[in-house]
Amino acid sequence: VQLQASGGGLVQAGGSLRLSCAASGHTFSIYRMGWFRQAPGKEREFVAAIMWSGGMTSSADSVKGRFTISRDNAKNTVYLQMNSLKSEDTAVYYCAVDSNGLGFSDYWGQGTLVTVSS
Repeated sequence: VQLQASGGGLVQAGGSLRLSCAASGHTFSIYRMGWFRQAPGKEREFVAAIMWSGGMTSSADSVKGRFTISRDNAKNTVYLQMNSLKSEDTAVYYCAVDSNGLGFSDYWGQGTLVTVSS
């Protein structure tokens, strides 16, 4: 599976951005897709995930109520709608695939930078 993330950019605090991640290749093997982020000097952290079948979602407490993950199975694309952005949301955002329910170790996108100015 190949992943192409897009949609990052510079936004003021309180603003919104929508990230997209398009999957190609063996997309039939997708069990879940997720978003992670890595801020400068920090470890990569989980942001949100969505089941490819059924659409059940989960998200980190730090983004609950502000970020929404969704998918379009027909387009093999997952989205991350980010509202009420804060400076601490500044990070490189990565999308990833979990192909068997055992975790996001299989496939990763190249990352897209989100910068929130205060």
